[in-house]
Amino acid sequence: MTQSMTGFARRSVTTGEMTITIELRSVNSRFLDLHIRCPESLRAFEQPWRRKIGEQIHRGKVELHIKLDDQTDNRLSEIDSEGLSRLHKMLDQVARVFPDATAPDQLSILAAPGVLSSAVIDEEALGQSVAKALDQALSQLVISRREEGAALEAVVLERVATMRELLDRLKANLPILREQQQQRILHRLAQIDVEPDAKRLEEELVYSAQKSDVEEELDRLDAHLNAIGKALQGSAPCGRRLDFLMQELNREANTLSSKATALSTTETAVEFKVLIEQMREQIQNIE
Repeated sequence: MTQSMTGFARRSVTTGEMTITIELRSVNSRFLDLHIRCPESLRAFEQPWRRKIGEQIHRGKVELHIKLDDQTDNRLSEIDSEGLSRLHKMLDQVARVFPDATAPDQLSILAAPGVLSSAVIDEEALGQSVAKALDQALSQLVISRREEGAALEAVVLERVATMRELLDRLKANLPILREQQQQRILHRLAQIDVEPDAKRLEEELVYSAQKSDVEEELDRLDAHLNAIGKALQGSAPCGRRLDFLMQELNREANTLSSKATALSTTETAVEFKVLIEQMREQIQNIE
């Protein structure tokens, strides 16, 4: 299925007192370019995240932003009885040595190391919760990219259909165009009132027909249009292949224009180039 390289997804999960929010953004890039912003406490899980994203996204600049909201930060920590007891003994010792020293107030005691206990974060459980949120966000991102990819595919196929109509019309008119070219040559000879050598005239007509023959270019254009349809129908990323096919189409359109012997052929070649450029703009967004 055709995927775009642009998309956005956001998911949040809550585990205990922790809310995990994940945002995924992707834009165009020649390769997979992954940037991760997360708390340092989660850096140990970065490689599994990269593998997980790489399994579903093959091209694009992807930004992964992980935010942790710890609700325990808004609550008072509990007093560690053992730590407070140790501090009390140390203060008694200090008071015996320095009886005139000012005793610390309650806030100073609470600020002393070891008096207040902080909540212990279960890193393994946190990593599993982040992985769950990432799975949800990644699924949403892929859906977003596929929806836009379907719209891009429709635009490209519409241009392909238009090109094929022009191509079929040009193929049907080739015999008429050849006949018109020969008639122009004979008409010019008649205007200068010269009796040409029959054999030489035949050779010149054959040479002129070969020089302006565009059947090979039309066949290649037809093959490239078929290749575009097959690439879009495949399951593998097709952006690079489509970009290459645009180059080949443009090359054949230029050759067709240079060989044109009639205004209608030149106009068709110009239409081809316009349609190719329109497709190229859309293909730049396809994975």
